[in-house]
Order: sequence, then C-alpha cells, then structure tokens
Amino acid sequence: MIDPSVAALQQRLGLAFAQPELLERALTHRSAGALHNERLEFLGDAVLSLAVSGLLYERFLGSDEGDLTRVRAHLVREDSLHKVALQLGLPDVMRLSEGESRGGGAQRASILADGVEALI
Repeated sequence: MIDPSVAALQQRLGLAFAQPELLERALTHRSAGALHNERLEFLGDAVLSLAVSGLLYERFLGSDEGDLTRVRAHLVREDSLHKVALQLGLPDVMRLSEGESRGGGAQRASILADGVEALI
C-alpha cells in the first residue's frame, strides 16, 4: 500500500508511477538506506539538461553556444529546482535518516533539488 502523502505527490504530478518502487527510491536520500536516489538523480540531471537544451536551441535560434549554456545553467540551478521541490511538497515526502531529519534535511535546498532530479 502506498503512503497517502506519496499518492498525493503523484496526483500533484498528474501521473501514476508504473513502478512505485522507483518513486520510493527517488524520494529516498542516501542517509536513509542503501536503496537511495543518487543514481536516479544522475539520470534525471542528464534528462533535464537535455530537455532544457533542446527547448533553448529551438527557441533562441540566433544565440551562440555560450549564451545557451549560461541560460541553461540559470534555469537548472539548485535554487530553481529547490523552488520546484517546494511547490511539489517534497519536504513532506522525502525519506531521510532520523539524524538528517532532525538537522533540517527536509528543507535543505541541495537535498530537495536532488530529489527533483531523481523524480525526473
């Protein structure tokens, strides 16, 4: 049975995960166990970069590589991803160790930004 807060996240995302175990892994910080989100974060970072790069390439036809790179970096930086994580309610669903939770990990920008990349 899926946690109600995770079910609510899926509803906010507008999709149901065919493999709920991947969603659970995406929401699990490395402090919480061996089945954590770092590999999914790696993949999500690449997918996000590709998607944003493609959109910028098509939208800004007259821009050179340097300009496109700077715009992409601005769009996919930690602060932007942190804001997305807050809008999605990730602080309520991230799985952290007890110590990380007590230390405010659920509000830490880096953890939440990584969580967004893992979800992607």
